[in-house]
Amino acid sequence: MARPRKALLDLERIAEVALELVDETGDFTVPEMARRLGVQTASIYHHVDGRSGIVELLRARVGREIDATLLDDRPWEPALRAFAYSYRAAFAAHPHVVPLLTGEPVRAPEVLDCYERLVALMERAGFSPPDIMAALTAFENFVLGAALDLAAPEVMWAIPADAHAPRLAAALAAQPAGPSRADRAFDFGVTVLIDGFVRMLAQNGAATAG
Repeated sequence: MARPRKALLDLERIAEVALELVDETGDFTVPEMARRLGVQTASIYHHVDGRSGIVELLRARVGREIDATLLDDRPWEPALRAFAYSYRAAFAAHPHVVPLLTGEPVRAPEVLDCYERLVALMERAGFSPPDIMAALTAFENFVLGAALDLAAPEVMWAIPADAHAPRLAAALAAQPAGPSRADRAFDFGVTVLIDGFVRMLAQNGAATAG
């Protein structure tokens, strides 16, 4: 029998089906992936290193939606801000992927390249080597949390009639019209985070000069 002109299975198809399942159900199973791909379960394991290998395919697949070029050849503050928005948008489109990624170390070469660019940006900004990974982790924790928040309901605090929370009620009532709760919080948080980095760099520079 003639061989098919196109391979029945490749890493791209495995990643797309895994992402489809995670978006629909919050997780994936290899047997269900095999069913949707029309192959035997063992065939998937011929292409990936178990469940962790599929998770890393998911990381790379979602990572392709992040514009890492925003980190190149521009002042670090607007670059980091623009990158934060691109990062949040990619994971907000696939929020169920986030918990899966936190259980596995980053290994995908294309994702590591994105981190390499981010570290290079921080070096250009003047972050000291001991501070880079702490700053990077704080940035990523905030953005991933914000991506999950973007998928949350607009109204997150519902105060029943028998609850006494007048200060919270007043704060909720004072929210301005316009952008969503999640967008306002993200704008605020990105500004606070970058301003904090600026102050830290200024303090480190003053300490070094002293």
